[in-house]
Formats: sequence, C-alpha cells, structure tokens
Amino acid sequence: MNTPDRRITDDIIRRALAEDIGRGDVTSLAVQADLEAEADIISKEPGILAGIAVAERVFRTADPALKVRCLKRDGDPLSAGEPVLRVSGKGRSVLRAERTALNLLGRMCGIASLAKRYTEEVKETKCRIFDTRKTMPNLRVLDKYAVRCGGAENHRFGLYDMILIKENHIRWAGGLENALRAAVPYAEKHGLKVEVEVTDPGEYERALAFPVDMIMLDHFSLRDLREAVEADHGSVLLEASGNVDLRSVRPVAETGVDIISVGALTHSVKTHDLSLLFHVS
Repeated sequence: MNTPDRRITDDIIRRALAEDIGRGDVTSLAVQADLEAEADIISKEPGILAGIAVAERVFRTADPALKVRCLKRDGDPLSAGEPVLRVSGKGRSVLRAERTALNLLGRMCGIASLAKRYTEEVKETKCRIFDTRKTMPNLRVLDKYAVRCGGAENHRFGLYDMILIKENHIRWAGGLENALRAAVPYAEKHGLKVEVEVTDPGEYERALAFPVDMIMLDHFSLRDLREAVEADHGSVLLEASGNVDLRSVRPVAETGVDIISVGALTHSVKTHDLSLLFHVS
C-alpha cells in the first residue's frame, strides 16, 4: 500500500500547525514551565487505523526533539481504550501538535473504518468498492490513502489522470456520441482510459458501441443493473453509482457490476474518536 507523498503531507502539516498555533500556544505558555511530559494517543472506539505516520510527522514537525513511537500500523484494527502512538519531550511541544495530530488522524481513521464496513458488505462478490473525488479540499492525498487502508480502492485522483465523461460534458458536446467521438481518439493519443456516465439503459446501449474502458451506470435500478451486466458480457468494466449506502451496497454488488463508487467514504465521514492523554507522574 503506497503511502502519501511526503512533500504534500509535510505541506499539509505545516499549514495546519500554522493555522492552529498562530503567534503561539498562550495557554501552555501561561500554565506551566517548560517541563518534560509523556503522552499516548488512545482510540476510544473500534475501527481501522489510518494515518499513524502522518500523526508522527505532526509531532516531529512541531518539535524535532520530540520522541515519537507508533504502537500500531495503518490498516490494523482498533479497539476502545487502545493506545496507538506514544510521544515524549517538552510538554508545550506535545500540546502544540495535539489538535492537528488528532484532527488528521481522526479523519483518516474514520475514512478507513467506513471503507472497511463497505468492503465487508460486498465480500464473496466480484465487486470492488471505489472512492470518488468528493474529498476534503487540500486533503485528497490523505483521504484517498485512508480509503486504501480500509481495503477499498481509489478511482481517478483528479481531472488529469483519466477521462470521465459525465452528464454536463455530454450536454456541452451536444450529445453522447459527439462527446465519445472526440474523447476516444484524444485518449488514445495521450494514453488515457475513458469512462462515460450513462443515466438510462438506452444511453448504455449507445455507449457500448464505443471502445471505452468503463461505463458508469448512474442511479440505475437493480433490474437495470442486472440487464446491463447481461448485455455487456465482460467487454467493459461496469461501475454502479448514485446514493449507494451500507443498506443498499450488497444488493447492488449482487447484480454483477464490477465496481461500486461511494462518495460517502470521504464526503460524509464520521471522525474516529481519539484522545491524547498525558501520563500522570
């Protein structure tokens, strides 16, 4: 599992720390002298770990003298009351980094935990769970990494790495065929894959006439999904999309589609409950 780009991650961390610390942590400056401390980040609920190295980098960026030890690995299951990271050094430095570390780690664990629930729902089918571009702005690299920690997969990362013709592209081009006639040779020239979104069985049949890699079946009924799978015979990857949740994902997977994209993995995530607690002398 590839880890997030270090340069992008460090930039995210620096900006997040600067936003929180500003001119200085006046509470810590006021309350205590520059004493040493040791603390643990503790999971307060079950879930899946994602972003432990990111949390470690937050503390090391806040103060390179801090000693940080990761107690678990990304992708590991979490239980309530379990420590995941230990940090020691200047207490003020630990507190400067605390909220940024917890915010990033909590979001990433929440995404990974939700991704794991979706992948468990489609076990023993051939279907895979994909994310979307509905990520938190400027945190996409972390969001998509967390999806992988939970066992799901990444769709395209941005607008630049795959052609995905959606409803507005089709309207803009003056129709499905116009959009595909332009996109297919462009994709061949630039070595890109092509996916097209269709909204009804008629559009689906028309899209099959073109050499595309994937077809997105948007808001298709279960019956229409099954008929699309039967009509295709494996010549193209079929992606089901549109308001899929944990209650509906299994029936959708059982239609035989190859992929289900779930925007909720990153746009409706519940932050995993974590806390940082100092050890008492």
